Amino acid sequence: MSETTGNPSISTTMDYHKLSIQNRKCKIVKRTQFTKMKHEKAKEKKSRRKKAAEMREALGDAAPPKPVPHTTESLRPPDLTSVEADDEEVAADAQNDEFAKYFNCERTPKILITTNKKSSLETRKLLDEIVNVMPNSEYVKRGKVDMKDLVKEAIEREYSHVVVINEDMKKPNSIIVSYLPEGPTATFRLTSVKLKKQLKRHGNATRHRPEVILNNFKTRLGHTVGRMLGSLFHMDPEFRGRNVVTFHNQRDFIFFRRHRYIFKKNARVGLQELGPRLTLKLRRLQKGTFDTTGGEYEWYYNHKQMDVNRRTFFL
Repeated sequence: MSETTGNPSISTTMDYHKLSIQNRKCKIVKRTQFTKMKHEKAKEKKSRRKKAAEMREALGDAAPPKPVPHTTESLRPPDLTSVEADDEEVAADAQNDEFAKYFNCERTPKILITTNKKSSLETRKLLDEIVNVMPNSEYVKRGKVDMKDLVKEAIEREYSHVVVINEDMKKPNSIIVSYLPEGPTATFRLTSVKLKKQLKRHGNATRHRPEVILNNFKTRLGHTVGRMLGSLFHMDPEFRGRNVVTFHNQRDFIFFRRHRYIFKKNARVGLQELGPRLTLKLRRLQKGTFDTTGGEYEWYYNHKQMDVNRRTFFL
């Protein structure tokens, strides 16, 4: 009940309607009443937001700040390994890590891309598009060569990376990225794959070297993974092509997108997706090159220990 008027409040009315809907036996009536209740709730929310906007406009600079919505990511507990953009310690470590030569423009990427030993048509289609994304990459047929021998041969031929697309049930399901010659090696689960032809209003990509955006990598582990993904592309992009590649981390899912930006009138910018579209999730980060038996892991995913709290993220 409302304290001032004695009338039932909106939340009390909604709860009453919800109980009455649950007690209904007819599914059609239940569905109709539930839709009506949702409509009333949305209408009330819209009215509340409109009043708040009018109040902020009337108060001007004296208006209270907008409340921050509670999301899974905003409620993330503090992490000891979190890093800031201007952290001097992280910057000093970056000058001496495995990717320092690349980010100091002392080394250009040269990537060997291959698949598992017997790849399907779906995997080869994805491979063709990934080779198109990285102009500095080369596809080499795997054949019956083991992963360790493949890495040794890539080091002898002075490749900077080995990228392997694996599959399960004739569909690509994971990607291994190994930085040569000393590692590290990352294994990602691969999901939500959409090729260029599956995207609406997609554009046709050119072979210009793209710009790279690495977004929302907030921890030490995320910093390492972001630098590894960034090292797959040339440090000197060709701005004439207006191609941009994005790795956006959200809740430990890394969303990969490629767009062409188009300048419009009134300082507006349009985006045209070029594809492919895919999602990565880190499973393992191993020191050195690929070694499943004697390799030392910096981090690996253990769902029994790591999925206890849904608000805990690692990247």
